[in-house]
Parts: sequence; C-alpha cells; structure tokens
Amino acid sequence: MKMLRLGLALGMTVLLAAGARAQDASQLAQGKGCMGCHAVDQKKVGPSFKDIAAKYKGQSDAAAKLAAELKNGTGHMKINATDAELQQLIAYVLATP
Repeated sequence: MKMLRLGLALGMTVLLAAGARAQDASQLAQGKGCMGCHAVDQKKVGPSFKDIAAKYKGQSDAAAKLAAELKNGTGHMKINATDAELQQLIAYVLATP
C-alpha cells in the first residue's frame, strides 16, 4: 500500500512539474512576441505551433534547425532570446499535440 501511495505521489509530482514547465514556456512565448504571429492551434500570420510540430515530427535535427532560424533570422524574424530560452520555446512548440 505504501508503494502505491509513493508511486501516485511521484506521478502527480511529475505531472505538476510538466504542467509548470509548459506554463512557463507559454508565458515565455507570449513575452518574446511569438503569439503575435502564431497561435497554438490555428494559423495567424505564421503557422500554428501544432502545424510546426507536425511538420518537424520525427526529425532528429528539428530543434537545431529551428534554433538556427530563430537565432539568425533566416526564414523567420530574429528572436532576441538566450540559447536556453530558445531551447525552451522550441521544446514547447515541438511538443504541441
């Protein structure tokens, strides 16, 4: 019984942490201006995060490609963000179901 409780507690902790990271990334996307051109599930000026995730699904170099585009302003406007922020944003977008 103790193992079941421990397993449930650990599982809830992982889910809450994942939710917090997604919320942080969502706020970061808002703060960096991404949401002015993109939405999670519908096309605006640019494609939705859902469409971007589908386009790059299964590509092992997707994060590197997107980071280069965002960092250098090639194929997308240059984003003023640290490497860590870019990694967080890209992970968030690529994880969009």
